[in-house]
Amino acid sequence: MPHRQEPVLKVVKLTVRRYWKVYRSFFTSSFARELEFKANFIAKIFRNLSWIFFFVMVLLVIYGKTNSVAGWSRGEAFVLASSIFLMNAIFNAFFFSLQDIPSQIRLGTMDFVVTKPMDTQFWVSCRRFNFDQIGETCAGLILLWIGVHTANIHASIAQWLSYSVMVFMAIALFYSFCLTLMTTAIWLVRVDNLWVLGESVIGVARYPIDIYSSPVRRFLTNVVPLAFLATMPARQLVYGVDAVAVLESLAWAAVALLVSRTFWRYAMRHYTSASS
Repeated sequence: MPHRQEPVLKVVKLTVRRYWKVYRSFFTSSFARELEFKANFIAKIFRNLSWIFFFVMVLLVIYGKTNSVAGWSRGEAFVLASSIFLMNAIFNAFFFSLQDIPSQIRLGTMDFVVTKPMDTQFWVSCRRFNFDQIGETCAGLILLWIGVHTANIHASIAQWLSYSVMVFMAIALFYSFCLTLMTTAIWLVRVDNLWVLGESVIGVARYPIDIYSSPVRRFLTNVVPLAFLATMPARQLVYGVDAVAVLESLAWAAVALLVSRTFWRYAMRHYTSASS
């Protein structure tokens, strides 16, 4: 048995090394591209920070008239907002190239992707690293720090760990959702505007699900898991560790990744060249 495992481990190591080498080339080429358009890079960072600033202003206006909204204080609302900002920023930093899938199919450049000795999902997901999300990530971390201190939250290591795990599971959920949306371009071709649907999901998820009625809360938790994008992770810091919620987020992420992966492979089997 040990002799059989050694070749398998060797193949895994070589595969990981090869994909890491490819990803490094993606990262460096993305960095080089940003250096070519410095003004555009700065403008995009300013746009992202402005969006965060105005949303925080809205929160301040709301909490200028009340101390609590659906049981969430101003500091706790900052923790919730920072969670969705961090999730969205990390997703857009690493997987923003998903947005290019429809144009790649329409222009025929997907033909070059499917012929490469590389997993096509990895290629279309990680081809571009979006450096302008660094500003939003930093702003989200600062807002998280402000929210924790404003709400006087003394989170334990277990709380921070469960919070971090659920944020990354939220990224996996959102990634799977966006990949599935963009994969429909294999048949529909011009679905670029469906990316806006993902932004609408972010818009809904940045508010606590507690503002909705009980049936809607159950729907957003057990049917369409929008609650796991921000509200559930934030609760780990605000209310303490909820092991059941952590396990549910792991389960949702695993199912979502499996479904999106299966759908992508099915779509690739039905992909035809733009020139055919």
